[in-house]
Order: sequence, then structure tokens, then C-alpha cells
Amino acid sequence: MLSHHQPNQHLLSCEECGLVLRMPQLAGKGKAHCPRCDHGLLTVTHSPTQQVWAYGVACLVCLLLSLLFPFMSFNAQGLTQEISLLDTAFGMHVFQHSFLSVLLVLSVVVLPVVYVFSLMALYLAARLKPAGVSVALYRRLCRFLSHIQPWLMVDVFLIGILVALVKIMALAEVGFGWSFWTFCLYTLLLVKFLSLVDYVWLWDKLVDRVAIDASVADVSASQAVGCHVCSQVNIKRGDQQACVRCGTRIKNANTDKKLQTAWALLMTAALLYLPANLLPMMNTTSMGQTEASTIISGVALLWKLGSYPVAAVIFLVSVIIPIAKILALCTVYWHAQHARTPSAAASFKNTTLYRITEFIGRWSMIDIFVVALLVALIQLNEVMAISPGPAALYFALVVILTMISANIFDPKSLWRQTQPVAAPSTSFVTENHHA
Repeated sequence: MLSHHQPNQHLLSCEECGLVLRMPQLAGKGKAHCPRCDHGLLTVTHSPTQQVWAYGVACLVCLLLSLLFPFMSFNAQGLTQEISLLDTAFGMHVFQHSFLSVLLVLSVVVLPVVYVFSLMALYLAARLKPAGVSVALYRRLCRFLSHIQPWLMVDVFLIGILVALVKIMALAEVGFGWSFWTFCLYTLLLVKFLSLVDYVWLWDKLVDRVAIDASVADVSASQAVGCHVCSQVNIKRGDQQACVRCGTRIKNANTDKKLQTAWALLMTAALLYLPANLLPMMNTTSMGQTEASTIISGVALLWKLGSYPVAAVIFLVSVIIPIAKILALCTVYWHAQHARTPSAAASFKNTTLYRITEFIGRWSMIDIFVVALLVALIQLNEVMAISPGPAALYFALVVILTMISANIFDPKSLWRQTQPVAAPSTSFVTENHHA
């Protein structure tokens, strides 16, 4: 670990705690972390544009192959059902769950394609720096991409498929088409692609960072604020102003209003969690008899059948994680609202808790994806058929509302009473790796 600074470097604001720091010089490749909250700030890699394009093209090719060929097949008592990847969404639409159908298509196919294409274009622009492209276009595109990134759920969908397979392989023979294997590869490539994206580096290549006079910044350190789009540090003058680099309107952060909105969404999700667990998640028809199962009854059945690992996974992502996330966010929001003079250790602890809940929240969608796959795959007339229950919609809304609540919450509110924003001479904590 190396800590250093130079007096003529530009400034950068941590997007989580608001600390103002000087840009480090990273030789070879490395990462910079905020010394106060340990948030990742800047990543430098070798040939970033080439890597983004290589993984981006590979992602899109694998996704295309995943859509062109059969995905999976299900064979029971001489009857066979074969589906494509998009059939998993179409099956939910057939049973009047169009919202879940659209959600699946967006999170697994449409948004990942838009995200990959857009990032490839931005990285190419960062390398070529074409003339005549407005900064406003970069601003709108980067803001849009940062908003949709949490909703890319390809990896969650793949885990949902694996959980569903364990459920049904004991009932009948399951076959895998070429698209299934290319989808697995597509998932791995997309995860790697997301790990390469660094918006701070990208903005610094697209548009030069505007230097702020050190004497002005030192005097007005408590008024320094980072742009939430391009991370440019601005000195607040009045109630609002435009970012000196990207033109985004910078307002005095109304963290209280954001906190109230986050509380409202979280409480709504907590209320919806009741019907999500009490109503049937799916209905199974076998030999003319239909049986409804809730989340808990489904877990109990899997446990009774000896599928202990799958039962544990479903119980974890469908019961434990939603409850834990609601309670954790309540703790974080209460701390931000009522803790008047929190210690740095308490703020760091709650920031870490917030990061964990924000990361794991989307994994509760596994149960919805399991239902979508089973509904599409198991449709053998009266012999065996599965249809979604009303709890599927309620449970999806719980996951979506908690995710939106966490995204709306501004983690800077956990630090605003801890201590004043540090002077810009504060250094980064960096990790340098020389090739």
C-alpha cells in the first residue's frame, strides 16, 4: 500500500463519502481507494479500450448464438417440450404475467446489449476523441448506463437455471441445447466486461478534468462537491451551479428528501413481502390434479425430497436475504437520519453494510427466474404443467422496490455529520502493480 500526493494534480471527490482528494499517478496498472471509506475510485489497466472491445464483441456473439438455437428440452412419459431462451419470458406472458415477462427480457437480453454497445462506443470515443461530439451526449449516455447497470441480471438468471435444473432433473430427462452452453459463456464474459468499466477513467479520457485553484479549494474545502456524473470537483457558489466539465446541474444535496423517498419505497416493499410469502408462487398440475405451493412450502418439499443444498439456496435468497436487506436498510437509514455526531468507525460500518445490501439485493430474483424457466419448460398438457402464482408478481415488486430504495439513498448522508470534507491535499490510498 502506498500513500502519496503531488501539489499540481487535479481533484477527485469520492462518490460515497464526499471526501475530496488529489488524483494519484498510477504507474503500469493499479487501483486507488478512498482513505476514509475504502470505496474504489480509479482503476488503471493495460490497453483498456482493446480489452473492452474484445470482451464486448465476444459477449454479443455469444448472446446472439444463445438466441438462435434450442436452449433446453424436457422429456417425461414420452412427451417432449423444447424451448428457446426467449420462451422463458414468453411463458410468463401467456399466463398474464406480462410485467415479469418484460422484466426478464430487459434484464437478460435488451439492457445488456444496450450497455455493452454503448460502453464499446464510449471507449472508442475515448481513444479516438472525435471532433464535433457534444459533452452533453457523453453526459446523458454515462448517466443512463450508470442507472441500468444494477439491472443487468444475466448471472442471476444463470444461477436460477441451475437451481431449477436440480428441481426437475429428478422428475424427468432434461436436455441442453447449444444455446445453453453459449449462454453460460455469455454470462462469464459479461461479468468480466463489467469489471473492466471505470467511469472515472473514461470521463478523464473523453473530456479533460478542469483544474481548480488550490488556494480557492483549500479555503473552501467544506464547499467542494463532486459531480455525480463525471466526478469533477466543483466549488459551490449559491444554491446551484453547472458542473464545470460536463454541465450537469449541481444542487445542494437534499439528502433528507432522498432519505424520505428511500424510506417510503422500503416500507412499501416490506408490506408487499407478506402476500409474496402467503400466496402461491406457482401451481403444479400432475395427472389432472393441481397443487399450489408457496415459497416456504416449496422449500419444505425440496428438503423432504433430500435436495438439501437447493432448499438451502431457495430459503436463503427468497426468505433470508429479503428480510435481512429490509432490516439492514432500516438500520442504515436510521443511522443517516438520527445519528447526529457519528464516529468515523460507525459511518464506515454502516457504509459497508449499505454496500453489501446493495450488492446482494438483486440475487433474490433467482426465485422469479426459476419460476419463469419451469413455466416455459414444463407444459405437457395434463401429464405435467406448471403455471405462475400471484406471489411471483408481489415478490418481484419486493426485490425491485428494495433495489430502487437502495439506489436512491445517498451514502454521503452517512458521513455528512462525521467530520468536514477533508482538504484537497488529502492523498489516495493506492495499490500499484507494475507489469
